[in-house]
Amino acid sequence: MQVSNNGMFRLDGAVAVVTGGASGIGQAVAEMFASHGACVHILDLNESQAESVAAGICDVGGEAKAHLCDVSVWENVERVFEEIAAEESIEILVNSAGIPHVGKLENTTQEDFNRVYQVNVKGVYNCMLACIEHMKSNRRGVILNLASIASSAGIPDRFAYSMSKGAVLAMTYSVARDYLSYNIRCNCISPARVRTPFVEGFVRQNYPGHEREMLERLDGSQPIGRMGHPCEVAALALFLCSKEAAFITGTDYPMDGGFLNLR
Repeated sequence: MQVSNNGMFRLDGAVAVVTGGASGIGQAVAEMFASHGACVHILDLNESQAESVAAGICDVGGEAKAHLCDVSVWENVERVFEEIAAEESIEILVNSAGIPHVGKLENTTQEDFNRVYQVNVKGVYNCMLACIEHMKSNRRGVILNLASIASSAGIPDRFAYSMSKGAVLAMTYSVARDYLSYNIRCNCISPARVRTPFVEGFVRQNYPGHEREMLERLDGSQPIGRMGHPCEVAALALFLCSKEAAFITGTDYPMDGGFLNLR
């Protein structure tokens, strides 16, 4: 990561909370925001990895702190947000933490469904609830949620995951509407497949010896011919959380390599 000298999309002095910031899209967002001047608070269940990402940001002149946080547990989320808000005003929240699930309705167990709901839906709710009063008091703020193309398109074998991301999309619209008068903006990004460490690990675990073939198939499933990169999602996140996007709220941004409209 390099500190940007570009005058646009600066977040100088802004305090940003990024959930799931220890890896994948969340890590890319944390690094991108820090390189554009934000003080980033990384929330993740993997404390050691979160600390490593924060240290990497600080090593190149950025500001970042790591926090152990299970977004599915309200008491945990409330404590971490209160600790941050006691020292700094939270201006940006990026809800990137989430878990996948593969399965149709008939082979999604109660336990599967509840686990996905607790992290992907309740986790987003918890974090928005924990920061909304702070943003209302300051009469400004930006909330950015990571949804998915599964929010609005039928994806095979993604019943519980699609449910959860559809809820994220609906919550985004609702929060955007309800807090317009407080100058709080709320948008979401809906990526298609992004080549994250999780995707690579999933392929290694489930297709040993055929990793290259499977990754090529995943690349080929996107009309543009490849999966997205976390830094590409982070670049859009940076814009949406910057002053240059001050006129944008209540909007979902598909970032899908043509998946929704060009198949």
